[in-house]
Amino acid sequence: MYFCTVIAYNPSSMKQKLVMSLAALLVLLAVCAHRYEGPRPFSIRQAAGRSAADAWKAGEVVPPATLSAATLAQCFRAEPIGDDLLRRISGRSYRPNPHVRPSDLRYLRVLHYDGQGRILRGELICHKTIAADLLSIFRELYDHRYPIGRMQLIDDYDADDERSMRANNTTCFCYRNIASSARISKHALGLAVDINPLYNPYYRRYASGRVKIQPSTAAPYCDRTRAFPYKIDRTDLCYRLFVRHGFRWGGAWKTVKDYQHFEK
Repeated sequence: MYFCTVIAYNPSSMKQKLVMSLAALLVLLAVCAHRYEGPRPFSIRQAAGRSAADAWKAGEVVPPATLSAATLAQCFRAEPIGDDLLRRISGRSYRPNPHVRPSDLRYLRVLHYDGQGRILRGELICHKTIAADLLSIFRELYDHRYPIGRMQLIDDYDADDERSMRANNTTCFCYRNIASSARISKHALGLAVDINPLYNPYYRRYASGRVKIQPSTAAPYCDRTRAFPYKIDRTDLCYRLFVRHGFRWGGAWKTVKDYQHFEK
């Protein structure tokens, strides 16, 4: 309305024309400023069409208000290992070997709750043959608000298993041997997952009486008669889901206990 009024006015002097032109410009700028609402906050919907390396930052908190049924479906996905991701893991969790190629692996992005009830972005690399199993398991764990401390690639810890476990970081793929062995681990093939490892440690007592605990800070959680957060036992939902999908649990082994470990 203001713009039309300015145009209808017919000033007689050049000075008046200049003043009216400036006034019209200011009104137009004010209208545009009123209609512009600024940049929209980043949402998971915007991330759906972008690469995992650009769009998915594991460990970031996701506001529940940003999650609709449509966007939630985009948060549980498996993707091939792209060039950016391969650069990220090369020389750390991955190195050329005769057993597993990048094309055999899949990058999974999932959501999970942590112990404080927050929703976090999570990530895993696994073998392609178990990708669908893991997506199904982690989606059901999410739906039941099952707590997972954190879920980032072990490369964020320079592929140091001890450091990652101390941080209670859930991981899957890492090309390495079984501890104290020349045989490659199921993790080296992307066929094993360690869940909440600080609270579900590896424990072995040798005939000599020597005890090995991994991570080394997890001794308080080797007593499985105690109650504490993140504990996995046979009544636990995580245990039941992995077993239902055909995984074997390290907590059921006889000579060693690996309470964090599920493998196929």
